[in-house]
Amino acid sequence: MFVLGFEKKAILFWLLVLAELAGTTLNIQWVHYTVKPLLMPALLLLLTQSSINAPGKKMIGAGLVFSWFGDVFLLFEGSDPLYFICGLASFLLTHICYIVYFLSRRGKTVSGLSKNPIIILLVIAYGAGLFIFLFPHLASLKIPVLIYAVVICTMLLCSVNIYPKVNAPSNKLYLAGALLFVLSDSLLAINKFYQPILLGHTFVMLTYCLAQYAIVSGYIKEHRVSIQ
Repeated sequence: MFVLGFEKKAILFWLLVLAELAGTTLNIQWVHYTVKPLLMPALLLLLTQSSINAPGKKMIGAGLVFSWFGDVFLLFEGSDPLYFICGLASFLLTHICYIVYFLSRRGKTVSGLSKNPIIILLVIAYGAGLFIFLFPHLASLKIPVLIYAVVICTMLLCSVNIYPKVNAPSNKLYLAGALLFVLSDSLLAINKFYQPILLGHTFVMLTYCLAQYAIVSGYIKEHRVSIQ
């Protein structure tokens, strides 16, 4: 009943996602500009309508709010580079919120990174490799992008670290959300700084929406409280 109720409440979000993907793919600007700012409020509504009072709800909600600011700023990045910087800063704060939440998940089991330390090297190698690849094209954004890369890789590592400490399916959803967020930001960076990818904006938004949904649904399902 919990899962059914949760998925039913998520219909509005997925309808907005479909509209955004259609607007982005078909280059219908008014749809993109209208729907994109509604995506995170729809997820925030899903979160706030739950009867969950467990610790971390405000932190997840804050992450969605900062993501909303990021979405809005990036709508206008073409008119002024400052908007991209503001969007980058907003999503940086989103990842910090998720890091704080993941670090708050404590348990008696061994952490995921202790059991699989090679994952640390793999994530660092990926983040460093992508940054080095993009480095010649970053111009004055080298330091901001480096900071952002460190933070989002840290968020991914935190999701791995709590994997054994959180019951399924929430642990899988948190990990999937973090991986999809890294993928989305990687596609965005390549599309913006290196060269346009075929349907790049569409894939960026698809992976981004899936990432946010996975993290929010992971939080709700972790605490096993049905949405009223």
